[in-house]
Amino acid sequence: MHMQDDAPHDASAAPPALLLVNLGTPAAPTARAVRRYLAQFLHDHRVVQLTRWLWCPLLHFVILPLRSPKVARKYAEIWMEDGSPLAVHTAALATAVGARLPGWQVRHAMRYGEPSVATVLAELRAQGVRRVRVLPLYPQYSTTTTTSVEDAVAAAVPGSGLQVQLRRDYHLDPGWVAAIAERIRAHWQAHGRGERLLLSFHGIPQRLVDAGDPYARQCEASTAAIAAALGIARKEIVLTFQSRFGREAWLQPYTQQTLEALAREGVRTVDVACPGFAVDCLETLEEIAMQNAEAFRAAGGQALRYIPCLNAAPAHADALAALARTDAGWS
Repeated sequence: MHMQDDAPHDASAAPPALLLVNLGTPAAPTARAVRRYLAQFLHDHRVVQLTRWLWCPLLHFVILPLRSPKVARKYAEIWMEDGSPLAVHTAALATAVGARLPGWQVRHAMRYGEPSVATVLAELRAQGVRRVRVLPLYPQYSTTTTTSVEDAVAAAVPGSGLQVQLRRDYHLDPGWVAAIAERIRAHWQAHGRGERLLLSFHGIPQRLVDAGDPYARQCEASTAAIAAALGIARKEIVLTFQSRFGREAWLQPYTQQTLEALAREGVRTVDVACPGFAVDCLETLEEIAMQNAEAFRAAGGQALRYIPCLNAAPAHADALAALARTDAGWS
């Protein structure tokens, strides 16, 4: 994806910019804020592909009234002093990457919620920026995530005078793979190695993969690369998918069911990392480290040891800054 406005300008003389785009988060751990956020998120046809006349009444009159208070309570359990973990860590990551790219403007935006992609692109344009590289913080490409960011950028660029390049994925980037392996290795050095290492990725509906979405293939490729970087066999890593929504079949095996099965088989300690998430968020801190840890113990396990996301770790910032500087992989 290479977008360029037709307005005449000398883009080469202006400072370049890097825009890191994450999924988004409610502004507060309240039912009202969560409802506003979920409404925007679940209205995106890339996320839910049902016909609008069927989906919208169901969303507004059933799903949002029921889910918003429940989800708000989950956010309240992990909320940080400065805000949502996803917002806090994404901002810190942008700052860390910016420190490694002198002469660049490095900003972050959210696909849903604030700061929006359109707002930040407009601010960069007002500051004299003409060339922007957009990096969705999804290492593995999916139509449900990366393509949705492409949609938001495409809607904001016309008439802006911006030249925009977007990177679709970085699931095999050596710097990123090394950073994930380093995070896992540091956990093992501090706590010893658990009986199993499980990598949990966000799930998507199976029908999307059947239709050609490369996400599942890229999750497998990332897992194999991480195993190689750790110096272990691929079979020593359990790959699962979490955060299923709705009744249709999603990518399997499911994370919670796998953890419960491991516990019933007699496994007592499992190390869990979530390399598909750039920073910690509701899905890692509440769903994995709390909800799934409890399910594992209830099934007979002893300890689910969650390994935090890369967040603003130096190795993560180094890897993303290196991606920004290289010309390969941008379209």
